[in-house]
Amino acid sequence: MAQIPAEESQPEPKRARRGFHPTLSLLEEDKMGTTQPHDDALVITFRIRDYDVKRVMVDGGSAVKVIYLDLYKGLGLKPEDLTPHSFPLMRFDGKLVIPKGMIRLPIQTGPKVVEVNFIVVDTYFPYTAIVERP
Repeated sequence: MAQIPAEESQPEPKRARRGFHPTLSLLEEDKMGTTQPHDDALVITFRIRDYDVKRVMVDGGSAVKVIYLDLYKGLGLKPEDLTPHSFPLMRFDGKLVIPKGMIRLPIQTGPKVVEVNFIVVDTYFPYTAIVERP
């Protein structure tokens, strides 16, 4: 059996681990220049489905992970990629929104890749996604 030279071998793709819950933490030096305590939104960049997605809001009070329809389409996903999800959600302004569906997507936070169930909604929001804070 022939051996493949190291420069031709392909690295194994990263696989998502189920049950892994990434932890986001800040160091003391990250707080420099801020007023404490604060109630500002934490907005970060996540790697979702091999794309760097900016303006992801981390919400400690969110019970679900949400992506907005513009991001869903921007990731090249189609309506047939969704699974049904019809439980209404409450927007920040108190209005109800009916989800388009749900999709499981890989996200990367640091060296780890995990799969996350996102609920897709068609409504305006200045962020591209909302994730919960553990």
